[in-house]
Amino acid sequence: MNLADLLPEGSLDALTQQLGISREDAERGAQALLPSLIGSINGKTAAPVEPAGLAAQVKALGGSGLSDNVVGSSPTDTGLGNQLLASLFGSKDVSREVAGEASQATGLDPAILKKMLPILAMLVAGHLAKRSGGQQGGLESILGSIAGALAGSGGSSGSAASAGGLGGILGPILGGR
Repeated sequence: MNLADLLPEGSLDALTQQLGISREDAERGAQALLPSLIGSINGKTAAPVEPAGLAAQVKALGGSGLSDNVVGSSPTDTGLGNQLLASLFGSKDVSREVAGEASQATGLDPAILKKMLPILAMLVAGHLAKRSGGQQGGLESILGSIAGALAGSGGSSGSAASAGGLGGILGPILGGR
Protein backbone atom coordinates (compact mmCIF):
# COMPACT_ATOMS: atom_id res chain seq x y z
CA MET A 1 0.00 0.00 0.00
CA ASN A 2 1.24 3.45 -0.84
CA LEU A 3 0.74 5.43 2.36
CA ALA A 4 1.05 8.67 0.39
CA ASP A 5 -2.34 7.91 -1.21
CA LEU A 6 -4.07 7.93 2.17
CA LEU A 7 -1.96 10.16 4.40
CA PRO A 8 -0.88 13.77 4.03
CA GLU A 9 2.76 14.74 3.93
CA GLY A 10 4.30 14.82 7.39
CA SER A 11 1.97 12.15 8.80
CA LEU A 12 4.62 9.65 9.78
CA ASP A 13 6.70 12.39 11.41
CA ALA A 14 3.64 13.50 13.39
CA LEU A 15 3.01 9.92 14.52
CA THR A 16 6.62 9.47 15.63
CA GLN A 17 6.58 12.70 17.64
CA GLN A 18 3.19 12.18 19.25
CA LEU A 19 3.63 8.50 20.08
CA GLY A 20 7.35 8.44 20.81
CA ILE A 21 8.05 5.69 18.28
CA SER A 22 10.45 5.29 15.37
CA ARG A 23 9.48 6.20 11.83
CA GLU A 24 9.66 2.52 10.89
CA ASP A 25 7.26 1.60 13.70
CA ALA A 26 4.91 4.42 12.65
CA GLU A 27 4.91 3.10 9.10
CA ARG A 28 4.38 -0.53 10.17
CA GLY A 29 1.55 0.50 12.49
CA ALA A 30 -0.14 2.60 9.82
CA GLN A 31 0.19 -0.20 7.25
CA ALA A 32 -1.42 -2.64 9.71
CA LEU A 33 -4.26 -0.35 10.84
CA LEU A 34 -5.30 1.29 7.56
CA PRO A 35 -7.06 -1.74 6.04
CA SER A 36 -9.42 -1.88 9.02
CA LEU A 37 -10.13 1.86 8.84
CA ILE A 38 -10.80 1.76 5.11
CA GLY A 39 -12.65 -1.56 5.34
CA SER A 40 -15.11 -0.07 7.80
CA ILE A 41 -16.39 2.22 5.05
CA ASN A 42 -17.66 -0.90 3.31
CA GLY A 43 -19.65 -2.08 6.33
CA LYS A 44 -17.10 -4.66 7.46
CA THR A 45 -17.83 -3.80 11.09
CA ALA A 46 -20.72 -4.24 13.49
CA ALA A 47 -21.96 -0.71 12.76
CA PRO A 48 -21.83 -0.20 8.96
CA VAL A 49 -21.39 3.42 7.97
CA GLU A 50 -22.71 4.88 4.75
CA PRO A 51 -20.34 7.10 2.74
CA ALA A 52 -22.81 10.03 2.87
CA GLY A 53 -23.07 9.85 6.66
CA LEU A 54 -19.32 9.56 7.08
CA ALA A 55 -18.71 12.47 4.71
CA ALA A 56 -21.14 14.62 6.72
CA GLN A 57 -19.43 13.67 9.97
CA VAL A 58 -15.96 14.38 8.58
CA LYS A 59 -17.17 17.78 7.44
CA ALA A 60 -18.76 18.50 10.85
CA LEU A 61 -15.54 17.55 12.64
CA GLY A 62 -13.42 19.85 10.51
CA GLY A 63 -13.01 18.28 7.07
CA SER A 64 -9.50 18.75 5.75
CA GLY A 65 -8.63 20.47 9.02
CA LEU A 66 -8.61 17.06 10.71
CA SER A 67 -5.27 16.17 9.15
CA ASP A 68 -3.96 19.69 9.76
CA ASN A 69 -4.86 19.20 13.43
CA VAL A 70 -2.44 16.25 13.54
CA VAL A 71 0.46 17.57 11.46
CA GLY A 72 0.26 21.14 12.79
CA SER A 73 2.22 22.51 15.71
CA SER A 74 -0.69 22.49 18.19
CA PRO A 75 -1.52 19.40 20.27
CA THR A 76 -3.77 16.93 18.44
CA ASP A 77 -7.38 16.77 19.60
CA THR A 78 -7.71 12.98 19.53
CA GLY A 79 -11.32 13.33 20.67
CA LEU A 80 -12.15 14.13 17.04
CA GLY A 81 -10.49 10.90 15.93
CA ASN A 82 -12.32 8.95 18.62
CA GLN A 83 -15.63 10.33 17.32
CA LEU A 84 -14.71 9.07 13.84
CA LEU A 85 -13.74 5.67 15.24
CA ALA A 86 -17.07 5.42 17.05
CA SER A 87 -18.82 5.84 13.68
CA LEU A 88 -16.45 3.53 11.82
CA PHE A 89 -16.20 0.70 14.34
CA GLY A 90 -19.30 1.10 16.49
CA SER A 91 -17.54 0.39 19.79
CA LYS A 92 -14.27 0.64 21.64
CA ASP A 93 -14.17 -3.15 21.72
CA VAL A 94 -13.72 -3.20 17.94
CA SER A 95 -10.96 -0.59 18.20
CA ARG A 96 -9.20 -2.75 20.78
CA GLU A 97 -9.60 -5.81 18.57
CA VAL A 98 -8.18 -3.95 15.55
CA ALA A 99 -5.20 -2.78 17.62
CA GLY A 100 -4.69 -6.30 18.95
CA GLU A 101 -4.67 -7.83 15.47
CA ALA A 102 -2.28 -5.16 14.24
CA SER A 103 -0.05 -5.83 17.24
CA GLN A 104 0.11 -9.52 16.42
CA ALA A 105 0.95 -8.74 12.79
CA THR A 106 3.62 -6.13 13.57
CA GLY A 107 4.97 -6.96 17.01
CA LEU A 108 4.17 -3.40 18.12
CA ASP A 109 2.68 -2.71 21.56
CA PRO A 110 -1.15 -2.76 21.32
CA ALA A 111 -1.29 0.29 23.63
CA ILE A 112 0.67 2.30 21.03
CA LEU A 113 -1.58 1.08 18.24
CA LYS A 114 -4.72 2.01 20.24
CA LYS A 115 -3.29 5.53 20.56
CA MET A 116 -2.43 5.56 16.85
CA LEU A 117 -5.94 4.64 15.66
CA PRO A 118 -7.74 7.97 16.32
CA ILE A 119 -4.78 9.94 14.98
CA LEU A 120 -4.69 7.81 11.85
CA ALA A 121 -8.46 8.17 11.40
CA MET A 122 -8.06 11.96 11.50
CA LEU A 123 -5.16 11.87 9.04
CA VAL A 124 -7.03 9.71 6.53
CA ALA A 125 -10.35 11.57 6.82
CA GLY A 126 -8.70 14.98 6.58
CA HIS A 127 -6.53 13.94 3.66
CA LEU A 128 -9.46 12.46 1.73
CA ALA A 129 -11.48 15.61 2.43
CA LYS A 130 -8.62 17.72 1.11
CA ARG A 131 -8.28 15.51 -1.98
CA SER A 132 -12.00 15.94 -2.69
CA GLY A 133 -11.25 19.61 -3.27
CA GLY A 134 -14.13 20.78 -1.11
CA GLN A 135 -16.53 20.08 -3.98
CA GLN A 136 -20.16 19.38 -3.14
CA GLY A 137 -20.41 15.61 -2.80
CA GLY A 138 -16.67 15.19 -3.49
CA LEU A 139 -15.77 13.38 -0.28
CA GLU A 140 -18.96 11.31 -0.44
CA SER A 141 -17.99 10.30 -3.98
CA ILE A 142 -14.47 9.26 -2.91
CA LEU A 143 -15.82 7.27 0.05
CA GLY A 144 -18.46 5.64 -2.13
CA SER A 145 -15.80 4.68 -4.69
CA ILE A 146 -13.65 3.14 -1.96
CA ALA A 147 -16.62 1.19 -0.60
CA GLY A 148 -17.55 0.00 -4.08
CA ALA A 149 -13.98 -1.04 -4.89
CA LEU A 150 -13.71 -2.95 -1.62
CA ALA A 151 -17.03 -4.68 -2.24
CA GLY A 152 -15.87 -5.71 -5.69
CA SER A 153 -12.59 -7.08 -4.33
CA GLY A 154 -14.08 -9.03 -1.47
CA GLY A 155 -13.26 -6.30 1.03
CA SER A 156 -10.53 -6.06 3.58
CA SER A 157 -10.08 -8.54 6.34
CA GLY A 158 -8.41 -5.96 8.54
CA SER A 159 -5.17 -7.87 8.67
CA ALA A 160 -1.78 -6.54 7.70
CA ALA A 161 -1.65 -9.21 5.02
CA SER A 162 -4.43 -7.46 3.12
CA ALA A 163 -2.54 -4.16 3.03
CA GLY A 164 -0.86 -4.86 -0.31
CA GLY A 165 -4.16 -5.35 -2.11
CA LEU A 166 -5.64 -2.20 -0.64
CA GLY A 167 -3.09 -0.01 -2.38
CA GLY A 168 -3.99 -1.53 -5.73
CA ILE A 169 -7.67 -0.82 -5.11
CA LEU A 170 -7.26 2.73 -3.81
CA GLY A 171 -4.57 3.98 -6.18
CA PRO A 172 -6.89 4.51 -9.18
CA ILE A 173 -9.72 5.85 -6.98
CA LEU A 174 -7.53 8.45 -5.34
CA GLY A 175 -5.60 9.29 -8.46
CA GLY A 176 -2.39 7.68 -7.19
CA ARG A 177 0.79 9.60 -6.61
